[in-house]
Amino acid sequence: MSKARFELYVDRAGDHRWRLVHDNGNVLADCGEGYASRQKARQGLESVKQNAPDAEVTVLDDG
Repeated sequence: MSKARFELYVDRAGDHRWRLVHDNGNVLADCGEGYASRQKARQGLESVKQNAPDAEVTVLDDG
């Protein structure tokens, strides 16, 4: 069973957004931009689910 869920919500500016939230309440990822409609926000989160299930990790610093 997944320990995270996607949430669709409307921000203070009235834009639609999504975020991925762990069961403990921590936000794991978010859309980073507002969408004009809930439909567009849902399309964005579905794109992430479909296009990145096995995405590679690239380290960009030496830390």
